Amino acid sequence: MTATLSDLTRTFAKIGCLSFGGPAAQIALMHRVILDEKKWVSEADYLRALSFCMLLPGPEAMQLATWIGWRMHGTLGGLIAGGLFVLPGALVVLTLSLIYAALGEVPIVAALFTGIQAAVIAIVVEALIRVSRRALKSREAYLIALAAFLGLYALALPFPLIILAAGLWGFLRTPPGAPDAPAPPAALARSLKAGALWLAIWLVPLAALILAAPQRLAEIAIFFSKLAVLTFGGAYAVLAWMAQDVVQTKGWLTLQQMIDGLGLAETTPGPLILVNEFVGFMAAHQTGGWPLGLAGAAVAVWMTFVPCFLFIFAGAPFIERLTHMPRLSGALGAITAAVVGVIANLSLWFALHVLFATVPEFDLGPIHLVLPDPTSLKPLPALLAAFAAWALLLRHWPLLVVLAISALASAAAAVL
Repeated sequence: MTATLSDLTRTFAKIGCLSFGGPAAQIALMHRVILDEKKWVSEADYLRALSFCMLLPGPEAMQLATWIGWRMHGTLGGLIAGGLFVLPGALVVLTLSLIYAALGEVPIVAALFTGIQAAVIAIVVEALIRVSRRALKSREAYLIALAAFLGLYALALPFPLIILAAGLWGFLRTPPGAPDAPAPPAALARSLKAGALWLAIWLVPLAALILAAPQRLAEIAIFFSKLAVLTFGGAYAVLAWMAQDVVQTKGWLTLQQMIDGLGLAETTPGPLILVNEFVGFMAAHQTGGWPLGLAGAAVAVWMTFVPCFLFIFAGAPFIERLTHMPRLSGALGAITAAVVGVIANLSLWFALHVLFATVPEFDLGPIHLVLPDPTSLKPLPALLAAFAAWALLLRHWPLLVVLAISALASAAAAVL
């Protein structure tokens, strides 16, 4: 069944406004609308495209939306579908970032964010459980996940190194399989043309910012460009590395602001990686006020999502071939297993800093440990985190309901 451009636009405007709950919920929403209701693509093509998107860095749900649009109406359709998937959430995150910058220090607002932070612990744990069920299907996968966790938590190894090592291990451990037939010349030419165009759309503004923009905007552009090619496994996988770099190395945000930004992104539609927009805004706002903050948000969004269009428009003609290459599938499987360890480290990192007032760090030779002071446990966040875990993991309440209850309970406790 075909769709007009206006049908495609209306459908993805609706999906973009309703895409709460992370990639699993977003992929399920698109499946229901695009396959069950509209019947625009087949089940086999949808799953093949999803597998391809999972091979790529970046938000797989947004890339899947882009592929659907590309399949229906070429590049213009891909831009409409992918853009509308992100735009509603981006506008909401920008609005909340402006409000946060203006009111973040008001006591009642701070109390609301305390409740959101406590709920975020349960949200990240839920993501850990969901990814574990999909990724850990063998003893080797469990060992890869454990190695990734220990590499980050105990050895403080760089996140890119963890992902690279896992992918290389999976690639080398998998037999190459039968060689594929060469790609059709027309498909190869179209792919190269699209790749060159979108590489220029991504890198020319990056070069211009480095050469002519204020230093903070150039730094934001470089940072999120690097991040765009390393976000395998979704936003949760890269958040720990991003938070460490943004908070501890660069000093753009405080730890409190970083956790608040994740809470903001959790409450909005669209990819969770829109937390990048909040980070870009706050990082630029602290040096240049509102005008530079808005520019920082725009740069972060551009450098995060333009590479997604590059990957889809350049790779879409080869989806069927790429998803049947055993070694690429082996690399993806190992990376997905490592992502479980990465998210486990993120879960522990958030929990320690939200629940305890004092979290000292210890170095024992090459081993670097973060251990909380048990006497500094904060009772209210601990209670709210326990409630959120019960509501989300055991009762399966809607995410927005849990976030609202946690925020309002924290505010009420502050008032009382």
